[in-house]
Amino acid sequence: IAVLESLLDKADAFIIGGGMAYTFLKEQGKTVGKSLVENEYADTAHSFLDNAARRGVSILLPRDHIVADEFIESAKPELIDDENIPDGKIAMDIGPKTISEMKKLIANAGTVVWNGPMGVFEFDAFSQGTLELAKTVADCHGMTVLGGGDSVAAVNKFNLSERIDHVSTGGGASLEYLEGRVLPGIAALNEE
Repeated sequence: IAVLESLLDKADAFIIGGGMAYTFLKEQGKTVGKSLVENEYADTAHSFLDNAARRGVSILLPRDHIVADEFIESAKPELIDDENIPDGKIAMDIGPKTISEMKKLIANAGTVVWNGPMGVFEFDAFSQGTLELAKTVADCHGMTVLGGGDSVAAVNKFNLSERIDHVSTGGGASLEYLEGRVLPGIAALNEE
């Protein structure tokens, strides 16, 4: 979450999905059921949302969810057509309303940087959000950059990696580089 803050001056919009989204939703006062929340980042999430609003940067968080009772592959998917997730449910993917808004944001983007899946794409019943993100990024006419092992695994699963401009398994390193930090490996190469 802290890396996002440093990218605020470089982005027009952020789409936050997957496990990271529920810390933000909880910080906005939404109920998140049994979904992953990183309480230690609550203040950082709050600060990011405030700073984004002040700068006019749009933030898309899930507006609807595909949930389950348990985090298992055989779990039955259920659509929650609301930002709030009921007690006892765990978010496993973004819903169709969020997918539609995500596609609109990406369609005309000049540059798209993608790091992290939208849901539990490894389970077919919960892969639609990540699949739609991958297809939309692959169809984008702007520069597309993909960072992170899970994201790479997703585009490989959907056979779309050849349609992304830049693909890196180093998700954290990719974000640090975009943030402007010096990476030790690159620094060593530059010294020679």
